[in-house]
Amino acid sequence: MIETKGYAAQDAKTALAPWSFQRREVEADDVQINILYCGVCHSDLHQIRNEWGGSLFPMVPGHEIIGRVSKIGNKVKKFKVGDLAGVGCMVDSCGECDNCHHGLEQYCTGGISFTYNGLEQDKKTRTYGGYSKLVVVKEDFALHVSEKLPLKAVAPLLCAGITTYSPLKHWKIGKGHKVGILGLGGLGHMAVKFAASFGAEVTMLSTSKSKEADAKKLGAHKFILTTNEASIKSVTGYFDFIIDTVSAPHNYNLYLSLLKTDGIQICVGAPPTPAQILGFSLLSGRKSLAGSSIGGLPETQEMLDYCAEHNITSDVEIINIKDINSAYERMLKGDVHYRFVIDMSTL
Repeated sequence: MIETKGYAAQDAKTALAPWSFQRREVEADDVQINILYCGVCHSDLHQIRNEWGGSLFPMVPGHEIIGRVSKIGNKVKKFKVGDLAGVGCMVDSCGECDNCHHGLEQYCTGGISFTYNGLEQDKKTRTYGGYSKLVVVKEDFALHVSEKLPLKAVAPLLCAGITTYSPLKHWKIGKGHKVGILGLGGLGHMAVKFAASFGAEVTMLSTSKSKEADAKKLGAHKFILTTNEASIKSVTGYFDFIIDTVSAPHNYNLYLSLLKTDGIQICVGAPPTPAQILGFSLLSGRKSLAGSSIGGLPETQEMLDYCAEHNITSDVEIINIKDINSAYERMLKGDVHYRFVIDMSTL
């Protein structure tokens, strides 16, 4: 086993703190990656506080990982020592189900292995995330990262980036479409960048007037203050799509009313409590409420390559790992523009 260090939650009520633990040895098809940066996702906080249930402790969070390959197994063909590599939300899947065969590993029906708070495919070995010195992962679940872009700003692409890129590509959102982006946080700011890059008319939907200037700087063409009745009325029945990035409880019925006939509200945020949705919100206009989760390996690599080609990265604030607990508190208050990223050299 490989001795390493990280920050872990020992239970759902204590803060993250330094923790020494072991990674598995590098096997024939594995790469070992020395972690340079790890993004901080809202789901990290949900899971260390067991807000979704089923959390496994001790837990080392982190699934927006960028680093350099430091060791490879003897059957590895895609990477060499020194290469940049990224690891997102998953580190393995069954490889046998229909979804895995079609590059949709995120929907593996045989049981996906998440980067942390999960189990390896042996269903016994725990997975630990990127708030740590290094990670060992199958080469197929490591992604190539361009040297062109600032690495600290690339890390969040492994979750916030692909989570918003994937639904935009799946529903072929682009020129001729009017898309609303609900929420301007880690996910929302990437949704604005991608939707604008794809040629859609982009409207930011926010409860905070103070976010208008930033939204337009990121690429939004319009801004709607959702607490203003007149503003909401002006876009009722207006959108082809709404990308809903909000992870706190909110009124789905209000936003469904903003869709055109056959419009689709796509949820990529995951509030911890059930939503109340009126049947008439869907029936009136043959509207759909859909969901989307990250992306498969081929699509995630496609997204990273697209970002390198079009110079798209996340807007980030770099933090020392010792400040992670205060960063969580700031994240809850919306006090981050727009993703915290841990400089792992501070561990």
